[in-house]
Amino acid sequence: MTKTYDTCCTIMDKLLINSIYMACEGEGVFIGSSQIFIRFQGCSIGCANCDSMDTWEFDSKYGIEFSEVLSRVEKIHNEFPVKRISITGGDPLHPAHLPGVLKIVSHYKKKGFFVNIEASGMRVVPELFDAVDFVSFDYKTPSTKVRGKKELVAQMAVKYPGRFQVKSVVADVADFMDVNEAFEYCRDQLKVSRLPFDWCITPCYCPGEEFSPARTERIISLNDACGGPFRIIGQQHKYLYGPDRRNI
Repeated sequence: MTKTYDTCCTIMDKLLINSIYMACEGEGVFIGSSQIFIRFQGCSIGCANCDSMDTWEFDSKYGIEFSEVLSRVEKIHNEFPVKRISITGGDPLHPAHLPGVLKIVSHYKKKGFFVNIEASGMRVVPELFDAVDFVSFDYKTPSTKVRGKKELVAQMAVKYPGRFQVKSVVADVADFMDVNEAFEYCRDQLKVSRLPFDWCITPCYCPGEEFSPARTERIISLNDACGGPFRIIGQQHKYLYGPDRRNI
């Protein structure tokens, strides 16, 4: 039986961590950057095309002490002296995770690390977003079966210009048109011709499927036809290792 958040949070004051690992960022504006990833365990959003469904369950078996998180990061950092951390999930903005995330951010900012947070796009959390260096903010497309919140993207543009990116996984024409509509909404709200952030489209490449060059080509063509408002950035790690391999 899957444990709920309510069950999990009554056990112990521990951080639910799926994995901590070193990898080269495979998508978005930081593609190609070496980073230490801290992946939280537990997500209640439920995107239909999620490539890490194993991180959904809130299970106490993933609970570790804050000191253990620091120890694992230090071990990696001693071998690879990279001072960039990306906090991902799961959903690191879930209320179950937020206290631990804030503690991690505070610790590594004091040590001079660059800290990025991977945000689901379902909520804006000022106490966290004010503390990190950069926010990677999702805008969910129809193929995810989760409703994207363009109002929050516009809010981010006002509060954090130059300090965030938007990432959208696009599977088909309907997804692209939805993202383009949200893009135009944000331009209208801000009354600008150019948005103060990068909006990256990631062509969908789901676990278990063959890579489709035609899908990427189609998305590039759609973007060109709209005047090129988006950055089309594929998932480098999946092209190299396939869509099923983890911690890369």
